[in-house]
Amino acid sequence: QVQLVESGGGLVQAGGSLRLSCAASGTIDRINRMGWYRQAPGKERELVAAITTDGSTNYADSGQGRFTISRDNARNTVYLQMNSLKSGDTGVYYCNADQVVGPVRFNYWGQGTQVTVSS
Repeated sequence: QVQLVESGGGLVQAGGSLRLSCAASGTIDRINRMGWYRQAPGKERELVAAITTDGSTNYADSGQGRFTISRDNARNTVYLQMNSLKSGDTGVYYCNADQVVGPVRFNYWGQGTQVTVSS
């Protein structure tokens, strides 16, 4: 089992910045990918950014050039630095971890952290 705990959400004005953190604990070996997803009110959960164990990253178009995902392997923590925030970035941000153990793939979610961007 992997536990994911997010922090760093809050209320910020448009144009401001926030840094989200996701700390992983438990049986964290063989986690091969971690990511951040956003769920806006009335919408489906969507990928914001992801990072693999070798450091490869991918971003949704909406965050390109504004968001940066990174990981600190020593702290088992993944970060999402969000700059130039817009009202459209508002939502609950969830941390996700993808783990492969032999032939079985596990997927874990954190409890989410609210990000509200006021215009």
